[in-house]
Amino acid sequence: MTRRRPPIRRRTRRPTRRQQQRDAQLLASAVVVAAGIGLVVIAVNWLLTHWWILVVALVLAVVAGAGWLYGHQQRTQWEAVRAQGLRYGLPHLDALHYTRFEDAVRELMRRDGCRDAQRVGGRGDLGADVKATDPYGRRWVIQCKHRRNGAQGSPVGTPDLQVLNGTARQVHGADVGVIVTNGRVTGPAVTFAKQQRLHVVDRQTLAVWASGSRPLWELLRAVPPPRRPTPLS
Repeated sequence: MTRRRPPIRRRTRRPTRRQQQRDAQLLASAVVVAAGIGLVVIAVNWLLTHWWILVVALVLAVVAGAGWLYGHQQRTQWEAVRAQGLRYGLPHLDALHYTRFEDAVRELMRRDGCRDAQRVGGRGDLGADVKATDPYGRRWVIQCKHRRNGAQGSPVGTPDLQVLNGTARQVHGADVGVIVTNGRVTGPAVTFAKQQRLHVVDRQTLAVWASGSRPLWELLRAVPPPRRPTPLS
C-alpha cells in the first residue's frame, strides 16, 4: 500500500508594516468622517431647536450689508463731489514736473466722468500719455507736452502731431486723439491736426478746461458721436 502524503500547509502572509499603516489611516479617516457627520447632525438639530438664532443672524447680516452699502454710496458720492471741484490754474500747471502734468490731465479726465482714466506715459508709450473712456463710450488717447516756461517755451509742432497720428488709432484704438500742452502750438501743427481729425488743447483751451467744470469734449470741435446711448447723451 502506498502511503498518502500529508497535505502541504500554506503559509499565511502577515500584513506588512506599510499595509498596517494604510489600514490605520483608513480607520482614522473613517472615525473623523463619522465624527464630523455626528457633529453636523448635532448642530442641525440644535439650530432647529433654537431657530430664532438663525433669524437674528440673518437680520444682523442684512443690517451689516445695508450699512456697508450705505457707506459705499456715501464714499462714492463724496468722491464725485470732490472730483467735480478739481481745479488747476495755469501757474500751478506750469510749475509741475512733466510726469505730474500727465497726472493732472488724468485727474481732469476722471473729473469729467472717465472712471478708467490712467497715465501710461513713459518709455515705449508710443505717443500715449493718458488713456480714458468717456461716459459716452469713446476711447481717448492723449499725448501731453509740458513746457517749463509755459507760453515762452518751444511750441508744439507738426512732428509731435505726426507721432500721435501714427499711433492713436492704429495702435491704441482711439476714437479721439488729443495733444495737450501748457505752451503754444504752431500754425502748421493746427492745420495738420484738422486734416487728420486730431484735436489740440493749447494753453488757452487748457486754462478753460482745468479751471472750470466743463468736460473736455464740450470744449473741442468735431468730436466723434457717442458710441452708446447713456443718460448723459
